[in-house]
Amino acid sequence: MIRNYVKTAFRSLMKNKGFTFINVLGLALGLATCLLIVFYVFDELSYDRYNVKADRIYRLNNDIKFGGLENSYAITPAPAAAALKGDFPEIEQVARLRNRGGNQVKKGTQDIQEDRMVYADNSIFDIFTLPMIAGNPARALVDPHTMVITEDMARKYFGRVNVIGQVLTINDSVQFKVTGVIKNIPKQSHFHFDFYMSMPTIAESKSAAWFSNNFGTYILLKPGADPKVFAAKLNDFMARHAGSQLQAILHMDFKTLEKSGSYFRLSIIPLTKIHLQSNSVDEIEANGSISYVYIFSATAIFILLIACVNFMNLSTARSANRAREVGVRKVLGSPRSALIAQFLTESILVTLVGAIIAVLAAWSMLGLFNQMSGKDLTVTPQILGWLIPALLIIILVVGCLAGSYPALFLSGFQPIKVLKGKLAGGFKGGMLRSILVVVQFTISIILIVSTMVISNQLKYIQSKDLGYNRDHVLVIKNVWALGNAAKTFKQEVRQLAGVQGATLSNALPTDENGNSTTYFKDPVIDQKRSVLTFDWNIDEDFIPTLGIKMAAGRNFSKDMATDSTGIVINEAFAKQLGYANPVNQFLYTPADQMATKTTKYHIIGVVKDFNFKSLRTNVTPLVFVLDQNIGDLSVRINSADIPSLMAKIKDQWKGLSPNRQFSYVFMDDNFDALYRSEERMGAISIAFTSLAIVIACLGLFGLAAYAAEQRIKEIGIRKVLGADISTIVNMLSKDFIKLVLIAIAIAVPFAWWAMHGWLQGFAYKQNIQWWVPATAGVSAILIAFLTISFQAIKAALTNPVTSLRSE
Repeated sequence: MIRNYVKTAFRSLMKNKGFTFINVLGLALGLATCLLIVFYVFDELSYDRYNVKADRIYRLNNDIKFGGLENSYAITPAPAAAALKGDFPEIEQVARLRNRGGNQVKKGTQDIQEDRMVYADNSIFDIFTLPMIAGNPARALVDPHTMVITEDMARKYFGRVNVIGQVLTINDSVQFKVTGVIKNIPKQSHFHFDFYMSMPTIAESKSAAWFSNNFGTYILLKPGADPKVFAAKLNDFMARHAGSQLQAILHMDFKTLEKSGSYFRLSIIPLTKIHLQSNSVDEIEANGSISYVYIFSATAIFILLIACVNFMNLSTARSANRAREVGVRKVLGSPRSALIAQFLTESILVTLVGAIIAVLAAWSMLGLFNQMSGKDLTVTPQILGWLIPALLIIILVVGCLAGSYPALFLSGFQPIKVLKGKLAGGFKGGMLRSILVVVQFTISIILIVSTMVISNQLKYIQSKDLGYNRDHVLVIKNVWALGNAAKTFKQEVRQLAGVQGATLSNALPTDENGNSTTYFKDPVIDQKRSVLTFDWNIDEDFIPTLGIKMAAGRNFSKDMATDSTGIVINEAFAKQLGYANPVNQFLYTPADQMATKTTKYHIIGVVKDFNFKSLRTNVTPLVFVLDQNIGDLSVRINSADIPSLMAKIKDQWKGLSPNRQFSYVFMDDNFDALYRSEERMGAISIAFTSLAIVIACLGLFGLAAYAAEQRIKEIGIRKVLGADISTIVNMLSKDFIKLVLIAIAIAVPFAWWAMHGWLQGFAYKQNIQWWVPATAGVSAILIAFLTISFQAIKAALTNPVTSLRSE
């Protein structure tokens, strides 16, 4: 019986090749798009889940509100880890990571720049799943000047994996003995360090300062421990251990501090939520965004829904043409259950073919999708484990949903009425089809509006005056490694033709992280008269080289010896201070951790506010301190022959440090990297919106064809009576256009609400203009009209003699 159903279904589908093609193509496009998005979402949600104990691992955060600034930090004080382990029996283990950024690693006579280096406690091997290929994880990082490296680094520097006992030289000064080799860190991890240096190597790890944050602290709770109960104890823990230092510095306890509106708090975040739900200061790597996971998941559902709506629409439209077939079958004794089974078989068969094509299409487009999304997705056995059952469920659900209406509706016809031709057909009266068309175009218009808003925001970001000039600025990395020769290198580069300026600094506007310091208005520490600010070390050429404007006072000068204790602040800092004219005022910072002494600074100038962080945040207080020999070298170039100038700069570098790697980047590239996730989202949204429109138009095209076919005699009579082509096109189009107008009325408010919420993630944004939904609505009408017009014109051009003669 099943074999007969399949054979009959196949014949029926082949008899209506146009209907079958549109249905299969629409389903294939929808399912392929849905699969790609599912791959993306699955990858984003799988971060850090490779750790066997992932459900019990938490990162300690430091939440600070002080001096007018409020931030959450992914780093915590050095003594917090040991104190936590000693105070809380529910903690199984703790470990710290101290990110040290880029360092030079010697290979033969060549120094190679490595950026993935970290100091780590040996207990990381008890918390994270870091399979060790060689070495003893119980002792690998216990002793000073020991190091664990990944297998890729072992092969890179030694040509083999078993390198226990080998020595690596860091920055031409410190030697580390390799005591372990671990497998490479999985891609789905919030950190990807290649070198793990032992924590006892650095004296900083033994610091007792509770208000100096430099260490990422990870906690492994014991099985059964309640993280909410544990987190609730952290405020008392902080007061117990850091209270004496707070009293010494600010002359108050934690409760008094919180009553004043400020706080220093510890909190925890589950390891598996870091990638998508953490955007703290000093994250190890740039994280993803849970909002994009929600947006793409909704897009996948929307596109699949459009494809299913197509299927149902075309099935119900075509059902009227099969009424006589149903009548004959029922007269010949076919039971209703057999008719239902026949229609569902056809529906499931179409869905099956569409699903097979979708899988092949998704697999073939995976490389292109990886380029657009910045991912490296592959089809793994783990993915296949859930993909195959999911596809089978989708085939059955979609097939049954799409086939259920025609199956139940047609199988219930009375054969006498059907064979007498008393069954009404046509588009009018198809209430379900009308609703489904509205649903399709509502979704399409929402996607169009969303894509336009994202695109406009990206254009706004690219064109906004940031308060500094990032164009044609070359950033030479790790100039600090030159030591005393850094200043010499700067002077030599400045003398090259095509160089307009050069400056040394430890931070740049395109950096996401930075140091923060508290400045006080009085030598006697008073938290009510303080400003918590980011501080940058720069030289006297930084402000003019980057085109930052002075608002008051002056820039640093190499001719002013007193500028060693001078500072330049931004307007946000000046506003926090509250002075009518902050120039020539004095500020103070603690000279030691216990604030027994203070350092006095003289405000010599104020710069206009510039966006030194992402446009997602407002401009916060910033202070410049004069320092000549640190960080990177930023070079403003003005040359038509950039490759030649780059070669000359590299020669200058090699002349001072022949064995060190020359590494550089352009500042505008770094700026673009800050918004890479938005750019990728914009590109993906455009692609998926286009697919959604194509799928919706396929269904509309099919519906228009059936509407024209069912009214072919009416069209013939109208033509005989003198109707022209435009009249016929208008007659066939107006019903569809009304539905599109209804869809616009539903979609625009929803799209505005959704994208208004997305824009709230940006402190600087372009509000949704009236022309965005207007353009989306007009576009939807034009697309629908053009799609319908093709079939309408085709029907209008048909010879009325032929249409009136046909039966």
